[in-house]
Amino acid sequence: MLAASFTLVVEILENLAYLANASNLVLYLREYMHLSPSKSANDVTNFMGTAFLLALLGGFLSDAFFSTYVIFLISASIEFLGLIILTIQARTPSLMPPTCDGPTCEAVSGSKAAMLFVGLYLVALGVGGIKGSLPSHGAEQFDESTPKGRKQRSTFFNYFVFCLACGALVAVTFVVWLEDNKGWEWGFGVSTIAIFVSILIFLSGSKFYRNKIPCGSPLTTISKVLLAASVKSCSNGSQSNAVVNLAISPSNHLKEVAESGELEKPRHQEPVPPPQTQLTNSLRFLNRAAEEKPDHKLLECTIQQVEDVKVVLKMLPIFACTIMLNCCLAQLSTFSVQQAASMNTKIGGLKIPPASLPVFPVVFIMILAPIYDHLIIPFARKTTKTETGVTHLQRIGVGLVLSILAMAVAALVEIKRKGVAKDAGLLDSKETLPITFLWIALQYLFLGSADLFTLAGLLEYFFTEAPASMRSLATSLSWASLAMGYYLSSVIVSIVNSITGSSGHTPWLRGERINRYKLDYFYWLMCVLSAANFLHYLFWAMRYKYRSTGSRS
Repeated sequence: MLAASFTLVVEILENLAYLANASNLVLYLREYMHLSPSKSANDVTNFMGTAFLLALLGGFLSDAFFSTYVIFLISASIEFLGLIILTIQARTPSLMPPTCDGPTCEAVSGSKAAMLFVGLYLVALGVGGIKGSLPSHGAEQFDESTPKGRKQRSTFFNYFVFCLACGALVAVTFVVWLEDNKGWEWGFGVSTIAIFVSILIFLSGSKFYRNKIPCGSPLTTISKVLLAASVKSCSNGSQSNAVVNLAISPSNHLKEVAESGELEKPRHQEPVPPPQTQLTNSLRFLNRAAEEKPDHKLLECTIQQVEDVKVVLKMLPIFACTIMLNCCLAQLSTFSVQQAASMNTKIGGLKIPPASLPVFPVVFIMILAPIYDHLIIPFARKTTKTETGVTHLQRIGVGLVLSILAMAVAALVEIKRKGVAKDAGLLDSKETLPITFLWIALQYLFLGSADLFTLAGLLEYFFTEAPASMRSLATSLSWASLAMGYYLSSVIVSIVNSITGSSGHTPWLRGERINRYKLDYFYWLMCVLSAANFLHYLFWAMRYKYRSTGSRS
């Protein structure tokens, strides 16, 4: 656990460096770079989405050519360079756009804009590489051949999310306060120092690390198997039995297990899944890649390669089902903040900025993560008499259910908020509504809990279930799901406005007054879509067969 502890401390500092800027970046672009509100919001969305999608690149390079150790150091150095560029620009007036002359503001352009976006996207590239390598690097430090090692690895993923929350807490409170009150050069400077210190801490643990040797490009293996199966299917003509159902029927599965002698040895005694010596009946059309003589030597595939590709394809529906949850999470940084801004944000004599609302889910995650790991999981292990207590897919499912409840709560709170506005005659006013913003905190708590269950469950699920040669790339899918959720949110809002704004009607989510928005309708729509997504998830989760040791319930 000592080696993984370095990873956890590094994650606190890394997430602090990233979120300190991302959480408040729209303000920097609007007020200091003089970009329009829509342009600023667009640029922030693109920056965050790109950073999380680039985790796939970090994961791919970790599996294919470098170790997670090397990719982290390269990525952290790139992020460090990007933050230095942003700090220099924020500190030097000549590198910023001219100050506003009355109501007229000149937007950043030319070489100054180039410097801004080079710095931002170097940070995005660095963040992507770190997200794609650091979780896998930490998980590799445990001995998965023993129950103790697997339990410690599960604890690591729980505390990895806990450390994400720790970094976020400092970022959205202390660093954001520095940016708003002392200047953005202070905010960028703290982030630069944080990422530099994270590199030093990571290097200090070098002698304790176990580093996995890269096994070659996983994308090459996947492409080769798919291409070989397709070529052979085309050359042999269409056959009615070429494609079968994704799931192995219980009877066929037991028959295969009995024939292979697997029943003679208890599952918990196997250190890792043994090398495949026999093709399974799931996704049978891929079996052609190994069953028949290849048309070309480059298309020659082993049974192990075919079975590894099957595992990856079976995980993709689970990945797709988590995108909707992250779409719900995207609402926390958009409409929820605008709702809170219209409400009374005072707690006693203290006025809370609406942008600090993420403190609620962050603090709740920090409280719930230790409770989950030290109370809920031990109780579940005793009750179910299984090694994991709660399986990865059960944990993800709990997160999806919580996201449904969160959207229902959000709709009910919005009905109450608009009711107060109507009763007070403030529907078209900018005045603060006589209702506390703590009502909005309810949906933050539900979504914060959903994020804890789903993100930690996804990271562990992808790492333990993926073939050893593809673990970093598979784990990166957790971050890609987050990026796609943000993009999907923008698409859904555009579609909703397009449909509801037809025939001369006012769109649900457009206008100058949020009190006139039909946000309650939108949240109910998100609730229904999330419920449909959960049913879709159940379809795949109930048919999924675990392959990793200790994952079976």
